Amino acid sequence: MTAHSPSATQPKALLARIVAAPATRTAALLALCAAYIQGPLTKIFDFNGALAEMDHFGLHPAAFFAVAVIVFELTASAMVVSGFLRWVGALALAGFTLLATFIALRFWEMAPGMDRMMATNAFFEHLGLAGAFVIVAAIDLTKGEGK
Repeated sequence: MTAHSPSATQPKALLARIVAAPATRTAALLALCAAYIQGPLTKIFDFNGALAEMDHFGLHPAAFFAVAVIVFELTASAMVVSGFLRWVGALALAGFTLLATFIALRFWEMAPGMDRMMATNAFFEHLGLAGAFVIVAAIDLTKGEGK
């Protein structure tokens, strides 16, 4: 049996249909935006906690930054998931993620130990998340090209 035989390409074709299905795409985009949906909802239901978080990171006035982050994250997530100017929302979340990562996860300033290791892992996970948003934007900006 060769790699191009019908029986070898059937699983690949099935997988392609599943991965490319609109429901799969929507679920993947929701998963990608999950932290940017959960975070603002948490801030809304615990606004005092949101104010404390802004204070912790030196963002003043805290109420302004808390509301701005809530509105920004929910709006950009809605853009990514809905497809309305998806590339704008994705690039905005990529930039926001990079900025927030360099503010919140300064592992290089921490003493060696478990906290530093966890912050280091989270830092690089967030770099990957930002990269995924750039890929989403690239796909959106170039869709239809080369076909």
